[in-house]
Formats: sequence, structure tokens, C-alpha cells
Amino acid sequence: MKTNQKGFTLVEIAIVLVIIGLLLGGILKGQEMITQAKIKNIISDFSGISAAFHGYQDRYRAIPGDDLGAAARWTTAPAATSGNGNGVVAGTYNNAGATCTTASESCLWWDHLRRSGFVAGSGVLQPLNALSGIIGAQTGDAAGGAALGADASGTGGFFGLMMCSANLPDKVAIATDTQMDDGGRLTGSVRGQLQTANNPNIVVNAQAAAAGGAGSYVESGTNAYTICRLL
Repeated sequence: MKTNQKGFTLVEIAIVLVIIGLLLGGILKGQEMITQAKIKNIISDFSGISAAFHGYQDRYRAIPGDDLGAAARWTTAPAATSGNGNGVVAGTYNNAGATCTTASESCLWWDHLRRSGFVAGSGVLQPLNALSGIIGAQTGDAAGGAALGADASGTGGFFGLMMCSANLPDKVAIATDTQMDDGGRLTGSVRGQLQTANNPNIVVNAQAAAAGGAGSYVESGTNAYTICRLL
């Protein structure tokens, strides 16, 4: 007795493989679009906050957070707290891992920008970026706070005021630096520090490989960086 064996034809198998390929391509394309959206979001943060800082400085002739005239300018309860007016934003962009208060100029930075209308919201808490990392500002030298250390120079050797954004995956960090600057981790106006913890302090002498990571960005798929831009 003859029996007929049933199975998929080559045409049917080819159609299934094409469908699977299209689905995989769509998933990968979707992931890439999400990554690109995050990169644009991070760059927008840097551009927007930089513009807010320069706008504030132009209007009040002072640095937000360090502004000596803030308390007299904004008296409505809760009244603003002034900085000491020494030209330095004391403290760290992440407030050394603690909750922001008016005792830190790096936290007052946000309160002053928000009261002036240059940044949306209210209060001293730092905003988060698209990767749930802290966005903040600090001065990249010893005067920027004890957490920086006696010989601190900030990420990649910055002296002066800088804005930092933490928890960026390596692909996002590399693209951000490349699109805003020269793509070098330790050169230009945008520089990076390899993270070993979320929202890390900016390390002392980040030029050293042991402190700030390899001499260049390393895209491993698991690395994360804090990116800082000189303002």
C-alpha cells in the first residue's frame, strides 16, 4: 500500500524565511530608531541647558547656582537661596550621590534656572536624561567641591564650568561626542568617563586609564559613560 508523505514545499519554506527576515529586520530597525532617538535627546539636553546657562548669564550677569543676588530677586515663598558669587559652582553635578538641597550650589543651579524661566519645573532636584542618568553642572577643579579632591581636574582635564550627563550606553556616548565634538574621550570640549557605578562622581585625573577608562571609547555593548561638556 502506497502512502503519501506530507511536508512543506521549498516555496513554502522560502516564504516563511522571508517573513522571518522581514520581522527581524523590522525589530532591528526599530531598536536602531530608539537608539537614535535617545542620542538626539541627549544632544538636545546639552544644547538646551547650555543655551539656558548663557541666557541666564546674559540677563543677570551671574552664574546660576552661584548667583549672589538670587535671594533678593526672588522673594516669593519659598524664597530663593543665593550662591556666594565667587564665580564657581560649588559641589558636584550629582551632589556626591546625595539628595539635592539648597546647601549645594550645583543644586541651586537648577533652582535659579527654573525661577528665571530658562528651564521648566521648580525646585533644586536635577533632571534625568533619556537613560535615567543625572544631568548636572559643576566646576571642574578643586574649588568645585571636596569630592573632587585636592588635585582634581574633572573629566579629561577640564577646568571651569561643565555640564555632565550620566549612564549613557557606549553607543550613545560615542555618537553624542562625535556629533557634538571630535569623538575623542579625552580631547575637545566634550569628554567621557567610563562608569563603574550609576551616576558616578567625576574622578580625579580622568586622563589616566585606570581612573577614566581606556584612552578612547570602547564599544562593548556593556560599557556606560558619563559625558561632560565644557560650558
